[in-house]
Amino acid sequence: MWARSMSRLRDPVFWNDVVQLAKTVLAAVVAWVVAADVLDLSQPFLAPWAALLVVHATVYRTFSRGVQQVAAAVVAVVLASAIGHVLGPTTWAVATLMVACLVIGSVRWFGGDITIVATTGLVVLTTGFGNDAVLLTRLVDTGIGVGIGLLVNVLVWPPLRSRTTIAAMDRLDDGIGELLLDMAGTLREGTATTETVTEWIDHTRDLDEAIDHTWSLVRQAQESSRMNPRRRARDVRDPQGWQDLLRRMEQAVAEVRSLARTWGAELDRGEVPDADFLEQWSSLLGDAGRATCEADPEALHAVRRRLDALVDSLGSRAQLSPRWPVHGALIVNLRNILDAMDEVAAANPMRQPPVPLSLRRGARARVARSRP
Repeated sequence: MWARSMSRLRDPVFWNDVVQLAKTVLAAVVAWVVAADVLDLSQPFLAPWAALLVVHATVYRTFSRGVQQVAAAVVAVVLASAIGHVLGPTTWAVATLMVACLVIGSVRWFGGDITIVATTGLVVLTTGFGNDAVLLTRLVDTGIGVGIGLLVNVLVWPPLRSRTTIAAMDRLDDGIGELLLDMAGTLREGTATTETVTEWIDHTRDLDEAIDHTWSLVRQAQESSRMNPRRRARDVRDPQGWQDLLRRMEQAVAEVRSLARTWGAELDRGEVPDADFLEQWSSLLGDAGRATCEADPEALHAVRRRLDALVDSLGSRAQLSPRWPVHGALIVNLRNILDAMDEVAAANPMRQPPVPLSLRRGARARVARSRP
């Protein structure tokens, strides 16, 4: 529990969530104080509610959601007032209002949240719609909440999701390296089974999901730079470097899956590569995994040179092993993994503000424990 707690405290994703939660609470409380204590509005509950809705992970999203919230409030107030005056505070009025608001809320401009208009309209209809001053007050409440939510998100450490994205990419290359180490150790010990191969393939699928999540973080980081006053926002607006690295890791994971499937097919046929080849190749695979975890491009280049030497030695033999097609497939997979991960390793450590606790400390400790 202590180790998990310390790892959690070093996780920038966790701290981003904590900061965002604190800012949301701050925006809601300030909106309530302004509406209830400063302006002494009669029903100020819409102010903190609007603030809660608009404080998002990026300044741009907060601004766009704020505009949507104000528009939704205007539409809801107009609809609730009109329907209330025609049908009165009746069940038919509620039903009619809900249908109208949900249809309008389904318009794509409202961001796919079809309840944003309906909830506001329901509040207006059920708490009083006959007094124009009250209706205007509710629009003011909503405007206060939206404005304070935007100010808090802009002025109080405006979110820039670069650290979160870098941490996710850092975990990805560690995950690839750890899988290679696990595969190499199992193959050296000769304990691989079809169940083991299935676990390796499932692990690559988990890595694919992590890559998809990281792609979403890259897009979020790019969005977080829009309308962001922080100086570092300029560095995030064109994440071409991150995109190139993610494509390389996608390629590496695909090659690892291909490698596992090749080995699984051999097990199904009851055949394995020659012992001499397997010893050399599995050693290279383990060293590649270790270098990937340590983000050591020189070590990866050294493994690539040793792999080329292995290929030369196989080609110089008078008679190739009848297992040479399998050997070639495994060599090509490993070569492609090395070619994909060398640039990823060279990019580490990725540029970001210093953190109190090293994010890579845990990865280095895992690598140290995995060494023979």
